[in-house]
Amino acid sequence: MIAPKRTSIIPSILISIFISASAYGQDPPPADSSATPAISMNVITDNQMVADTHELGHVIWKDSPVVAMLDSLAQLKYYGDWGFITDVDSLNKYGFSANEIPLYPDSVLAARIDFLNRQTTIELTFNRQVKNYIYLYANKKRDLTSRILGLAQIYFPLFEEHLDRFDIPLEMKYLAVVESALIPTAGSRAGAKGLWQFMYGTGKVYGLRVTSLIDERYDPYQATIAACEHLSDLYDIYGDWSLVMAAYNSGAGNVNKAIRRSGGIKSYWAIWPFLPRETRGYVPAFIAVYYTMSYATEHNIYPVHPGILHHEIDTVMVHDVLSFDQVNEMLGVPMDQLELLNPLYKKDIIPYEDGEVFFLRLPKEYIGDFINNEQELYAYKTRKGTEKDKMVAEIKKAQERTIHIVRSGENLGLIAKRYHVYISQIKAWNNLRGSTIYPRQRLVIYPSARYNPKAAPSRSTASTSTSPTGTHTVRNGENLGLIAKKYNCSVSEIKTWNKLSKNTIHPGQKLIVSKTATNIKVDKNAEYIYHTVKSGDTLWDIAKMYDGVTVNQIKQLNNITNARRLKPGDKIRIAVKSS
Repeated sequence: MIAPKRTSIIPSILISIFISASAYGQDPPPADSSATPAISMNVITDNQMVADTHELGHVIWKDSPVVAMLDSLAQLKYYGDWGFITDVDSLNKYGFSANEIPLYPDSVLAARIDFLNRQTTIELTFNRQVKNYIYLYANKKRDLTSRILGLAQIYFPLFEEHLDRFDIPLEMKYLAVVESALIPTAGSRAGAKGLWQFMYGTGKVYGLRVTSLIDERYDPYQATIAACEHLSDLYDIYGDWSLVMAAYNSGAGNVNKAIRRSGGIKSYWAIWPFLPRETRGYVPAFIAVYYTMSYATEHNIYPVHPGILHHEIDTVMVHDVLSFDQVNEMLGVPMDQLELLNPLYKKDIIPYEDGEVFFLRLPKEYIGDFINNEQELYAYKTRKGTEKDKMVAEIKKAQERTIHIVRSGENLGLIAKRYHVYISQIKAWNNLRGSTIYPRQRLVIYPSARYNPKAAPSRSTASTSTSPTGTHTVRNGENLGLIAKKYNCSVSEIKTWNKLSKNTIHPGQKLIVSKTATNIKVDKNAEYIYHTVKSGDTLWDIAKMYDGVTVNQIKQLNNITNARRLKPGDKIRIAVKSS
């Protein structure tokens, strides 16, 4: 059967460097690599690269929207906040200096790609298009390539396991790099999601569930299985892995049309001039990624290792509604690890339905604590006030959505007013970067999330109160989760107060379990005050400092839709007097 057409998504992830057929004509055959060429290495700067690539007739990187997209991907928290480490000294076998960017002649690049070509059933060719993308990954965006090499240590073992099971060349794992840069939460403007960038319709064909709370296109495990099934179906049609990749990107219809226009030749480079412009760069980018990751050391690029590896991750079955906050506070699992390992849960809530099975992936060091305290976890009331009844209400609210079809003349302000919600909420629900909408565009609205325009914070004066500093002596069988529950604090707080790097504790050990805390005194005549966010602050913590102030009031007053975006130094307006 013909696989469902898949809207092109590469321009929004990694490889939309457009190269027109008129500029280059028909691609040259691979360079002769029989001889062993001399290697030339030089140090170049970014300015030199712009000049060099322009002189060679290649892509001009300056002001490229593709480079801007790569820069935005590089800023994601999985790259910036997750404790990546690398040991350059042990890997730098060629003695390169820190800022050195080796340059090699085409003959060397061609010889290396020819060597890789003899190791796989996928046809690998070296030409000008491939060279453009080698410049992108090995030179211009080498820092991003370092992080991709690190993330590969989490995802490549998973990919290889399933590719092998479906009898697909293991080198197809590099396709996910081209698609998403190995960012599990990657999304395109066209609506493709996850490591393998599935569109909604294609994902549904291959069994990927999408609801208000979960999106299995983001699940590395389920999406990888679906990708293998999709690739296998396409190979049954074309019998050529390069054509399979082209069809994966642009849809079988576009590939079939290109084959007809080429005179019926089933060869990627024969149909290359007749493919959609964005798809012409897809296979060259794949070859360049395969080459760059295989010869990273030769280009003075080294993996920036993440704080966890594939073999250090395990899975537990969840038997009730559970939030990431509960797992974070009772077991001490860092929130960023929970989100990285479980990206399919869109609201950080694991639902529960009769007959359905949901899993939670955790670093192995926390598996024992989860199993030993599972029932306590479901009942645990977090410091942020999250409990089962509130989560059930959140699930119900998420399911009460409506679809608004934009009419001519409408704007976000009118639509927000109609449903009594904020513009910022509509933008967040629909992944809108700007305020531009179009007639017949479909917008997701959650009317139950409406604001109350008459609601106002109650007037109250905060009083000064303190809680005594206390200690606890660890007993046999106790863990940090049980102790935190006993003293109404979180595991992370106990670890901070006692300077613990891990969850391991010992009988007889003395732990600080509370700190003296003074609520902020508010001037009763003030209408608004401004709170400066400190490291570790949450909206719940801030609201707790001011009598009569709730999290929802703070969010409405400051138009906050995602509390996790709070940064130290941010100014939060607090209402302490009714308007």
